[in-house]
Amino acid sequence: MSVRRDYAGYRLRMGTRYSSRLRLEPIGPQRADDLWLLHQDDGIAYWYGGRWTHQAAAETAAMMERGWRVDGVHKWIAYRRTTGELVGRGGLSYGDVAGVRRLELGWAVRGPFRGQGYATEIGRAGLRFAFHELNAEDVVAFTERHHHRSRAVMERLGMRPIGELRRPGLVDGRDGVHDDAPFVLYRAARTSHRVRGTSP
Repeated sequence: MSVRRDYAGYRLRMGTRYSSRLRLEPIGPQRADDLWLLHQDDGIAYWYGGRWTHQAAAETAAMMERGWRVDGVHKWIAYRRTTGELVGRGGLSYGDVAGVRRLELGWAVRGPFRGQGYATEIGRAGLRFAFHELNAEDVVAFTERHHHRSRAVMERLGMRPIGELRRPGLVDGRDGVHDDAPFVLYRAARTSHRVRGTSP
């Protein structure tokens, strides 16, 4: 794994990572086709505004590569180590959370692999990267209030709810995307968090 740059005084590493079952590859243009394929999954498309076009996937992959280059951190594509199958994506990125730039954790897993702990595994890899390499003080994650599966992952990761946000998203019992959907905000702090390993 090569060291690409210094950012905010810390040595940040970009390259392939491994968890117990997954190979995690930083997303850039070379991963655009797999990013597109992920967003053809019904369960992912439901929460992310519908199926993505190839153009949307290419633009997002390029944006993620810029995040890796500028901030030293962004999302990974996740593949099964044993078979190479595309499992999902996830990891960290910086974003505006209630007007504050925060390090966010997220994940999305394809239907055949849901319910097998892969989202939690991706989340653990992200927290380990944040706390052990970025030396981050905390990490946040958020999801629509009624997205119980995603909230359960946050709780398995030891994250705790700290409030609500209003932002574009889904509202339980109403069709379409709404500008003021309620999201639950979770937080994990480095001082109180122990993360099981992933390795470079």
